[in-house]
Parts: sequence; C-alpha cells; structure tokens
Amino acid sequence: MAKYGKWISGAIGWWILGPIGGIVGFALGSLFDAKLGNAPQQSAGGGGAPRDGFAVSLLVLMAAVLKADGKVMQSELDYVKKFLVRQFGAEAAKEYLHFLRSTLQRPLPLYDVCRQIRANLNLSARLQLLHLLFGLAAADGEIHASEQSIIKRIAEHLGISPADYSSVCAMFATSDRSWAYKVLEVERSATDEEVKKAYRRMAVKHHPDKVAQMGDDVQRAAAEKFRKVQEAYEHVKQERKIS
Repeated sequence: MAKYGKWISGAIGWWILGPIGGIVGFALGSLFDAKLGNAPQQSAGGGGAPRDGFAVSLLVLMAAVLKADGKVMQSELDYVKKFLVRQFGAEAAKEYLHFLRSTLQRPLPLYDVCRQIRANLNLSARLQLLHLLFGLAAADGEIHASEQSIIKRIAEHLGISPADYSSVCAMFATSDRSWAYKVLEVERSATDEEVKKAYRRMAVKHHPDKVAQMGDDVQRAAAEKFRKVQEAYEHVKQERKIS
C-alpha cells in the first residue's frame, strides 16, 4: 500500500483543496513513499509540502515555466533557490525545493490551478506572481518564446488583462523602443498629461504596500517592479523633456 501513498494523498488533496491540494498531496505522498524506501531518498527539510497559498501557487507556476522550453537551466534553479531562501529561510527552502522537484515530475492541470489561484489571490498578488515568473524566465539571460507563451497563457487563466500582461512583460524587454510606454500602459501618441495620469495610476497599482501581507521578500520583489514603473516614467520624461 505504501507505494500508492502519493496517489491516495493526492486524491484526498484534490477533493478537499482543489487542484493545488492535489499537487501538494502528491508531494506529501512522494515524501511518505521515500521515507518508507519506495522512492528515491530526497532531502525534504524536515517536513511536508509548503502550505502557504502564495508560495504554493508560485512554486506550481514556476514548475510550468521551468518545463516550458524542455530543459531546466541551472541559472533558473539558482534563481528559484535564492528566492526561496530569502523568503522562507534555508531549512524551509529545502522542503519547498523537494516540493518543486515532485511537481516537475508530473503533468500540471494548468487551467484548474490558475482558476484556483484566481479565486484566492487578489489582482496585486497575481501581478506579483506574473512578475516573478518573468524574472525566472529571464534568469538565463533570455526569455524564450516557449516561456513567454506559457506565461501569457498563465496570465490569461489568472484573469490578468492583456494591458497588464504587456506592462509586466515590457519590464523585461527594455531593448524595445516602446518599452516604457508599454510599462505605463499608454500609446506613444498619448499627451504629456495622459502620461502623467498613467504613471500615477500604475504607481498605485504596483505599490509594494499592495502585497505587504505576503511577507517582506515578496514586498521587496514588488518594490523592484515599482522601481521599473518609475524608471519607465523617467525614460518618457527625458524623451519628451517633461519637467
């Protein structure tokens, strides 16, 4: 019976907690099987799968992006590990990395997972997830078409508008001549006053306080996104010589 632990706990997790619960259950079951010698031993940091909703959501979506181009780069894994250590501490990061490895081993019901995330996280949190996913994709110096495609699909499933998706994407595509306008969600033909209003609107939308409840590291990551909005505005101001 022990070798079926991952499937039993996965089914229970799915019924009670939805698709993310199923993935968590699978990871817990894999850990249970490993401890009984029915699966390869892996470090789990002393406990089961992560329980925090934002962390679980992030890890599941990161797994989808990591798998998008058919290979997992060491630079991408380093980015994930660094984030997890900063956010949760070294010991918890071991546990979460075990969860990530387990998640990478199975198909992901992406639409169902995103639907559950959308139902439980507000727009600010979902935008922060999107920003972190782009950061992961860019960790090896290039956002591949397959990675951008999966992130775009995730954004659609999360209920993120095309304008918001393009804005976050542009933060990682500064070689695009219009990147700053895309970040601010305005056309190059916008008036100076429209640009100023757009900046104020985006500054409110991406302010780090919007995700303060999710921990210091998520808030710091949001501050990076906020600085990109400021950088975009400064770029447009210099281009137009707006005082």
